[in-house]
Amino acid sequence: MNGVLPSQSITRMIREGTIAADQPFAKGQVQPASLDLRLGNAAYRVRASFLAGDGRSVRDKLGEFEMHRIDLSEGAVLEKNCVYVVPLQERLALPTGVNAVANAKSSTGRLDLLTRVITDGGTEFDRIGSGYTGPLYAEICPRSFSVLVRPGMRLNQVRFRQGKVELDDATLRALHDKVGLVSGEATISEGLAFSVDLQPQAGPLVGWRAKPHAGVIDLDKIGHYAPRDFWERVETEDGRIILDPGAFYILVSREAVHIPPDYAAEMAPYLAMVGEFRVHYAGFFDPGFGHAPAGGSGARGVLEVRCHEAPFALEHGQVVGRLVYERMAERPEALYGEGIASNYQGQGLKLSKHFKAP
Repeated sequence: MNGVLPSQSITRMIREGTIAADQPFAKGQVQPASLDLRLGNAAYRVRASFLAGDGRSVRDKLGEFEMHRIDLSEGAVLEKNCVYVVPLQERLALPTGVNAVANAKSSTGRLDLLTRVITDGGTEFDRIGSGYTGPLYAEICPRSFSVLVRPGMRLNQVRFRQGKVELDDATLRALHDKVGLVSGEATISEGLAFSVDLQPQAGPLVGWRAKPHAGVIDLDKIGHYAPRDFWERVETEDGRIILDPGAFYILVSREAVHIPPDYAAEMAPYLAMVGEFRVHYAGFFDPGFGHAPAGGSGARGVLEVRCHEAPFALEHGQVVGRLVYERMAERPEALYGEGIASNYQGQGLKLSKHFKAP
C-alpha cells in the first residue's frame, strides 16, 4: 500500500535486515512514522560541505575534503560554523519501490544545528533513492552554538515512503473540512499555509534570539541550561519585530496544528518572495501531533527562523511556511505523545528540551 511506512513496518524492516546497524537498536529509536539515526564513533572535520555525486562514495570524497578525524568515544565538541561528516550506525538495503527522506529532529533544529544525511552516489541532501544499499552519513554544521556529542546521539531521523504520498490541495481541503487541520481559516495552496504569532496572550514575549557568543551545549543534558545564557528574549507590544541579518530566532505559529493518526506532515518553505528570511524547512510532524486524544490539543508549530541579507519587518499573522501532508500506508501502532516519549506534544513557544523552563 502506498504511503509513509509506520512504526510496525520499520520494525519489520529491521527484523528482515533491510535496516541494519553496528549496535543493537535502542528503545524508542523507532518513532510512529520514522527511525532515529545514531552517530557513530568518529567525526571528520571537512573544509566544505559536499555531496558524493553519481558513482562516487562518501569515503572517496572524505579523502579529498577531510582536514582531521575526531574520536567521539569520550565525547567531543563540534565547533560553531565548522562542517563535520559523521558515519551513522545505521545502513540500508532498500527494496525497489521504497525510498527514504531524512531531516533533523526537532531538538536539533531548535539548536540551529544544520544536519543533513548524505549517501554514496547521492546527488541531493536528505533524499535516499529507491533500492539504495549502503551506509549513511550525517553532515553537521553547528550554526549558533557549539555542541558536545557522543556516539549513539540522535540528531537525524529518516522516514520511508512507498508510491505517491503527498495529498493534493483538493484532498487536503476535504480532510480539513472533515477533521480540522489548523485552527482558524485554512489557506490551502500546495499545502496548508501557517503564519507567525506575534501577539501573545500573556506578556510581551513572542520569541527567542540566539546569543552570538554563548557556551557549549552538551546534547545529553536535558532541562539543564538556563535560557538566558544562550538566548535573548524577543518582545513586542505592537505585533511586529525586525529580524536582523544572520540572526537565528525561535518563534511560534499562530495556528494550532493537527496531524490526524492516518497522516504525517512536513514543514516546507513558503514562496521566497515573501521576505528575506527562511523558516526551518525540514520539520517533520508525526501522526498524532496536536491530536486531542493523544494529548496534543492546541499544539503550535515552532518556527526556526533565520534572516538573510537585509533586516526584515515580520508582522503578526504573516504567512511564513506551509505544511505538506502525507498519507500513511497504515496507522502506526502508537501515535506521537501516546505512550511514547514525545517532548513537544501540546507545545506553544518552546525552546529545545535541553533548556529549563523560562
